[in-house]
Amino acid sequence: MQLSYPCRGPLLVWTLVVQLFLQGSGTYANDATNNCKLVFESESERKVLQQIETLAHKNFTAETQIGEDKYSYVFQLCGDAGGIPGAGVIQVDNQKTGAKITVIGSYNATEVIGGSDYVWLVYGNGEKYDTHCSKEQRKAFVMIFCNRNLDLGQLEVVQENREREQNCYYQFKLESSAVCPPLESKLSAGSIILIIGFCVLAVYLIGGFLYQRLIVGAKGMDQFPNHAFWVEVGNLSADGCDFVCRSRDREEPPTYRGVATEPLEEEPEERDDHLLPM
Repeated sequence: MQLSYPCRGPLLVWTLVVQLFLQGSGTYANDATNNCKLVFESESERKVLQQIETLAHKNFTAETQIGEDKYSYVFQLCGDAGGIPGAGVIQVDNQKTGAKITVIGSYNATEVIGGSDYVWLVYGNGEKYDTHCSKEQRKAFVMIFCNRNLDLGQLEVVQENREREQNCYYQFKLESSAVCPPLESKLSAGSIILIIGFCVLAVYLIGGFLYQRLIVGAKGMDQFPNHAFWVEVGNLSADGCDFVCRSRDREEPPTYRGVATEPLEEEPEERDDHLLPM
């Protein structure tokens, strides 16, 4: 007798799909910035890219208007901007029929400059100019500045510098907390220990007072937690201070004279009863 499992096939399919998705997402996250091909491969530039890895696989858009011409820009870190293969930054001419797309920079020619609170990203190998800049390839500069209040800021168009013969470029600005340096603690170890000590003391005093007041029903100074113990500690501390700090010898007799330090023996009382007349 054989048992049939009608749902076994779809279940296996969904299991494989989930596993492939998890594996793909893991590789996707780990290789977030590896798609960028550096012009000059260096470990330092790779570390800077890893620092801003949280910005990868996200399209950042900006719009600008020059006269009557309106343009949209899309930037993506080490990914296909606007779905255009190999494009890091693209320009969309909204006035053209069908929205003409121009690749400004490609992530297969990447340069990275990292600072304490900023990152400069350069995408080269864009499409050539038609008439400007000696018909050289376009280039995009993306400046990413530190802003601790923004995880992902808004892309801004700074300028398009094409009024020159060579080295023309598009400049963009983006703010993000990803490029911010880690905050260093300004408290020393001693300060932290003191803060912990004061917190423990406050909990001890407040908790002990409430317990003595509400549970035990103590009044006055008896509300102080472990009052008898601390009184004894105070007395012992005073005795210790007296023992250490006093310079006078405790066995030395008083400095004043005329009074014996030992008790005087009582003299026998003289009775003169026999002198009285009978």
